[in-house]
Amino acid sequence: MENKPIDVARLGAIRCLIAPEPRTTQEGDQRRDREGNPLWITGLVVRQQEGRRLEEIHVTTVGQPQGLTEGGEVKLTNLWARDWALEGRTGTTYRADSITPATGSGGGSATAAAAAAGPRGKSSGGDS
Repeated sequence: MENKPIDVARLGAIRCLIAPEPRTTQEGDQRRDREGNPLWITGLVVRQQEGRRLEEIHVTTVGQPQGLTEGGEVKLTNLWARDWALEGRTGTTYRADSITPATGSGGGSATAAAAAAGPRGKSSGGDS
């Protein structure tokens, strides 16, 4: 199977859904790349530029991404995908050189605050 580069400029908004966690084996040990560097996995949500469709992806990086907050917009460097098949199962693995907070987006903290407020109607308090 071959690596397929993804043009992130063609994607819409990308936000951190699940903060970075160590990527582990079934035994609970942290996975490492061929050079012995620890691998981390981060859950992201991508909103297409047009429409309302969202796609959840989990992206592996070498080393722990720093400064990410759940709900915050992020920037990906050298994102690529690889399809896999194993024992009748199939899927796609995503990797990136880095995941960093997007700078100058202005919407990350407002989105995180809106998410923390909960579903519509729950944050309005008491109407008198």
